[in-house]
Amino acid sequence: VIWALLEVGLDGWGLLPRVFAPFVLLVLVVPTLNRLEPRAPKLVWRGYGVLAVFAVILCAGIYLHTQHRVLRPVPAAQGSFVYDSLNTGDKADWTSYGGGPAQQRYSDLNQINVSNVKNLRRAWIYHTGEIPKNYGAETTPLKVGDRLYACTGMNRLFALDARTGKQVWSYNPGVDKEHIPYTAACRGVSYYQVPGAAPGQACAARIFEGTLDGRIVAVDAADGKPCADFGRNGQVSITEGMGKVIPGMVAITSPPVIVQGVVVTGHQVLDGQYRWAPSGAIHGFDAVTGQLRFVWDVMQPDLPAAPPPGTQLTPGTPNMWTTATGDEQPALVYLPMGNSAADYYSSARRPMEKQVSSALVALDVHTGKPRWVFQTVHNDVWDYDLGSQVSLIDYPTAGGMAPALVLPSKTGEIYILDRRTGKPLTATAQVRAPSGGVEPSERVPFQPVSGFATVRKANLKETDMWGMSPIDQMICRIQFRMYSYQGFFTPPTLDRYFIEYPGYNGGSDWGSAAIDPRRGVLIVNYNDMPNAARLIKRKEADKMGIYGHGDPRNTVNPKGEDKGAQEGVPYGDLVNAGWRMPGTGLLCKEPPYGGIRAIDLRNGQTLWDRPLGKALRNGPFGIPSMLPIDIGTPNNGGSAVTAGGLIFIAAATDDLIRAIDISTGKTVWSDKLPAGGQATPMVYEQDGREYLVIMAGGHHFMETPAGDALIAYALPQ
Repeated sequence: VIWALLEVGLDGWGLLPRVFAPFVLLVLVVPTLNRLEPRAPKLVWRGYGVLAVFAVILCAGIYLHTQHRVLRPVPAAQGSFVYDSLNTGDKADWTSYGGGPAQQRYSDLNQINVSNVKNLRRAWIYHTGEIPKNYGAETTPLKVGDRLYACTGMNRLFALDARTGKQVWSYNPGVDKEHIPYTAACRGVSYYQVPGAAPGQACAARIFEGTLDGRIVAVDAADGKPCADFGRNGQVSITEGMGKVIPGMVAITSPPVIVQGVVVTGHQVLDGQYRWAPSGAIHGFDAVTGQLRFVWDVMQPDLPAAPPPGTQLTPGTPNMWTTATGDEQPALVYLPMGNSAADYYSSARRPMEKQVSSALVALDVHTGKPRWVFQTVHNDVWDYDLGSQVSLIDYPTAGGMAPALVLPSKTGEIYILDRRTGKPLTATAQVRAPSGGVEPSERVPFQPVSGFATVRKANLKETDMWGMSPIDQMICRIQFRMYSYQGFFTPPTLDRYFIEYPGYNGGSDWGSAAIDPRRGVLIVNYNDMPNAARLIKRKEADKMGIYGHGDPRNTVNPKGEDKGAQEGVPYGDLVNAGWRMPGTGLLCKEPPYGGIRAIDLRNGQTLWDRPLGKALRNGPFGIPSMLPIDIGTPNNGGSAVTAGGLIFIAAATDDLIRAIDISTGKTVWSDKLPAGGQATPMVYEQDGREYLVIMAGGHHFMETPAGDALIAYALPQ
């Protein structure tokens, strides 16, 4: 106990592996003392006294560690960050994936508030009837008028009555299961009202979705029938010019964005398979006719807006797999870009690829050309691609309110950029990056970080290693000493594992951030986990049966993230996501593994920070502990903020949907979902009643239970 206190103090999670196992042994020993020693009564009572000391120290430490920090008062509502450049429309609706044109995940509704949220009840449940292999629906519905519009993980579109949740129509575009990439996901759909369309005209309002087999599909919002005037019977393909595409390699999992009548889409390219994977080119189509308006191919910058038939798109270029944001007035779409194919090796990348990798690109929808580029990681070999959708705000500067955007990143850095130029509106910084690894000449001496705000924690120390006992904690400490770790941006290595912290699921991912524009508060839920990874020579990868997706020689799961073939470069990769111990399955880093933070948009200061997720489903050997302790679990999915002073979020692995008081960070309501809530909730109003909706579909990567329930909550009538 003395050693544990000297090493980690009252850090409850740090104390757990150091004193819990001895505590359990002592529990077993104390009752036997009366058989071992004639002075048993005194020894027994002393033993129980020692047990009490153990218990008090451990419980006090865990309690202190799981309490969130309230550092500053949350600002009062002032409205200074409201994005007024757009007509935000009816506050009763949720018209796009991020809520409205500004993508702030904010609702001006306040019927449900801090004082009455405890009375929330389930209003209706809609079952999609679909739980595919590699499940993970990730769906956030839209609400326009009196209907909700959404999609299943296998791309079946459906519309529901916003009052009752009863299905109005359904349309299945017929995606075959062989096209499932890493996850069968459809994060959402897009709504478009055709300008000047006559009332009752077919497809006057249309719903767009991207499919797992690389199509953009348009259906009539009224009845779900394909829009005959769009492309060929209501669909167009993005795979033309990509050559032979192995099913599962190219998938659209995020909703397209529509700017000035142009439907813009990126797509996912299956990670870790081939250096010369299908192109990551961005496509723009006419929202009425489906005519190709542009293709942005990084390596062919002079490609005409409508490439001639037979044009081949450059393989292996950076892709944009997450959700873009449209900006109507400057006719821009903001693209959070990924990496060139082969995440952990950069020598084969070309200069133009390196310029846009892990960068935010502002693309002109009329020319299909970049207006500006802001890069968050130089020559990224850590899979720190941008996963979060950006949000639009008006930001106060010395020269007045500036049109701005908020860019969260996987590294945990949060940037405020001028939408017109891509220049930071707050001071940025550079950190010295380690050198070495397998490509020392490729590593840059400095990497950018935000001087505004970050959710990234301090570098790991040996004392941060964890386990369920001193034994597995010791093993993790030995690994920490054996592995290569030079802090942030440790280069990939061949001869031993290297520690990547935060890991590729660290910081902010596709769930993105939410903004309360009235209070000027940014809400970011984040992951706080390392990866342990190493490169392996091509011969070693071949010997292990690691080949690219679709290769008949492959003897490992081609869609898994633990083994990447990276065919076309000298090395494959092995990634221990989360750096988990074999056997127990516990992470080598001590908790928390995920949190949620409120940040003041005026100055980037943290208002409060707390772990997100209870230990209900966590435990050694995959055995749920059922402990209602805020351990801070891994999380995927985002939050929604309302004028009622509430943050609604699921995302964590405890299968709870919760309401958090934005002023204090305290949970004021929660409900157990029938499956994992790895999705972003939405809020709407119908007939004067406010609803909260969350998709409980679970997620195979997060190891949460699978489900098919879209659940709505409301106050009792």
